[in-house]
Amino acid sequence: MNRIWNSIVGKLWATILLLVSFVLFIVTALLLEFFDNFHTRQAEETLAREAKTVGSIIIDHENESAMKLVVNDILNNGTHAMVVGNDGQVVYSFHEGVANVESIEEKILSDKLFSEKNEDENSSKQMILPSLTEKEVSERYIVSSTPLPNEGEGYVVVYQSFEAIHDTTKWTTHIVLLSAFIAFILTTFFAFFLSTRITRPLRQMKEAAFELSKGNFDARIPVKQNDEIGQLSTAFNQMGRQLKYNVELIKQDKEQLSSILTSMTDAVITFNRDNTILLSNPQAENVLQKWSFINQDSKELLPPEIIHMLEHAVMFAEEVDAELELGKRFFVVKISPLYSKNSIRGAVAVLRDMTEQHQLDKLRSDFIANVSHELRTPISMLQGYSEAILDGVPETAEENHEMVKIIHDESQRMGRLVTDLLDLARMESGHMRLYKSEMAVIPFLERMRNKFMQVAKDANVDLEVEANGSEMLHLQADEDRIEQVFTNLIDNAIRHTPDGGRVKLSVEKYPKSVAISVIDTGSGIPEEDLPFVFERFYKADKARTRGKSGTGLGLAIAKNIADSHGGSISARRGEKEGTIFTCVLPLE
Repeated sequence: MNRIWNSIVGKLWATILLLVSFVLFIVTALLLEFFDNFHTRQAEETLAREAKTVGSIIIDHENESAMKLVVNDILNNGTHAMVVGNDGQVVYSFHEGVANVESIEEKILSDKLFSEKNEDENSSKQMILPSLTEKEVSERYIVSSTPLPNEGEGYVVVYQSFEAIHDTTKWTTHIVLLSAFIAFILTTFFAFFLSTRITRPLRQMKEAAFELSKGNFDARIPVKQNDEIGQLSTAFNQMGRQLKYNVELIKQDKEQLSSILTSMTDAVITFNRDNTILLSNPQAENVLQKWSFINQDSKELLPPEIIHMLEHAVMFAEEVDAELELGKRFFVVKISPLYSKNSIRGAVAVLRDMTEQHQLDKLRSDFIANVSHELRTPISMLQGYSEAILDGVPETAEENHEMVKIIHDESQRMGRLVTDLLDLARMESGHMRLYKSEMAVIPFLERMRNKFMQVAKDANVDLEVEANGSEMLHLQADEDRIEQVFTNLIDNAIRHTPDGGRVKLSVEKYPKSVAISVIDTGSGIPEEDLPFVFERFYKADKARTRGKSGTGLGLAIAKNIADSHGGSISARRGEKEGTIFTCVLPLE
């Protein structure tokens, strides 16, 4: 029931029903009043006619008994009459079945209208008289009088109870009420019919609107009429198509923005006015996670420097940029306010990781310093010894030969350094050509062992090859360049392995590659220096190469050669001691 009253059908039905009921009530009341008055007037006219007829019959009939029979026949059922003489006394009385005749006649004759009656005029009046059948009960009557045709002989009084009139009025009332009930039923039917015709498209629109709210923009309303509701259905369908188009555009823009943010190398974070994060890309999430991991004791989700910059950008509505160190990494942070019409609704922060740039700048400065350092020593020695020879310092041919030999060695050292620099630059620029051929791995390692056998004996280091069942292993490579790689690795391993140590060349075969390792039992490279050992001129321990002839470029060259073959080279500490250098080369 509540569902009906809460629906538009119930409301329309109730409205139409109340309106029609009100109209029917007014019409019924007016009709009943009209018919009541009409029947009353009609009864008065009928009584007046009957009174004249009775008067004429009394005058025309000399036989009293015949006259009474005729008069009783003329009077309707429930109508009674009496003839009053000039002296105010009842001459004739026609009261059949009336118990209270004397009381009724006395009441009528005592009325001023009839006691002072002018015999020349008709009169009619509604009176309250005793009941015709019951004592001490009063009823409503219509009393009408008319003078007798012969002047001066008296007048005729005819009266009738309202019961007869009420009988007619009741029948009329039943007809009117039945008509009102039929009109009520028909109104209800047509009201429901009209409401259904109106509300069916509205219900369809409601269901379609719910579908639109669920994201189903293909929902459509059938248009079966050309009135306002049909036009509304057409407009609703057009709205659904436009919504679908706009949502698709928004979705595409959102996906495009998401793709752009995801593919950006910079970290992007959007903040609300209260510094809560609204949107962030994966790079930003990684930065915040690393900062939170490092600063686990801090209750803040953001670094205090960024919070201060955010507050400044929102308060003063201006861009703020600075370079910050967050979690041992360097970032350039730029924060710009976000506007919503004329008010600031938040800010967007862009964090660019400059750690690698800092490292590159440091490596560049270190490279220049190392090159300067490496060249300064031989140049100084060349200059010093050449000046000594020019000044005639050596007194004997042997001293002069020794100085010339030192100048020659330093010039060779400087030439090796320049050659290595040129080779490294050529490799990094991609201009190095590889002459690949089939290379047997185990024979190649045996040859490398024989090449360094004497050097290992002089250093009291055991040099061995471990085949691991890979005797028939072949790969396509530039053997000269690979020899350059392992020459550097083996030479470094022997030089940094103490007396009585061991250097092992090991081979591991994988489905698509082969890994050749150089394993020593030396002191090993510190863990924090392992990621940088393949940088140019990088030396974990500056003192350990003192007196050696290395240029600090060998591992950088080895890495470039491995990369140009499609492989890789890495370094790690041994399980107990020493360092393991592993060169991975593809089999195809």
